[in-house]
Amino acid sequence: MIPISVLAVFFSTSILLALAPGPDNIFVLTQAAIRGRLAGLVITLGLCTGLVVHTFAVASGIAAIFQVSAIAFAALKLVGAAYLLYLAFGAFRASATDLTGVDNSGTSLSQLYRRGIIMNITNPKVSIFFLAFLPQFADPYRGSLMLQIVILGFVFIVSAILVFGAISVFAGFLGDRLKRSSKAQIVMSRIAGTVYVALALKLAAAEM
Repeated sequence: MIPISVLAVFFSTSILLALAPGPDNIFVLTQAAIRGRLAGLVITLGLCTGLVVHTFAVASGIAAIFQVSAIAFAALKLVGAAYLLYLAFGAFRASATDLTGVDNSGTSLSQLYRRGIIMNITNPKVSIFFLAFLPQFADPYRGSLMLQIVILGFVFIVSAILVFGAISVFAGFLGDRLKRSSKAQIVMSRIAGTVYVALALKLAAAEM
């Protein structure tokens, strides 16, 4: 099995990677600032559910398809970009009233959870990243490579939960202060919409 020393290095590296600005943590940051820390935590769970999908895709070799098939890669990234533009449209249309009281709605939290999943699994670069990153810490001499990849994937998910959770708490605290002003709510929503558009363009322009 994977030595503790290897897992420690992998975990530390994963923490640093999760801290690096990217679509997922920016998504958590903006949503937690607008909707509160609970929303950010729910989205974090959604994103990490998507990481479970990527982990098993890499472990079973499915992710290799996106590395060698330009059509599959392009199709999935365009779906992801379209979804981000859909979120941007909603953010630009939102009013201060729309942003009030969504934190405690079961339906809203369910929708946010699904958003996190869709946001993550429609980004083929995550699978390709996992395909390049996880095997570096696996060794066929330690036993099943598939099992090692799954273990490493879940360690990465733990690191993402810790980092994104901290981002949610911080952004939620900041958002609580800003929510006292309806004007600030609108500004936050517009900023979120702009971020989604930028992320959509970045994803659409991504190359294999």
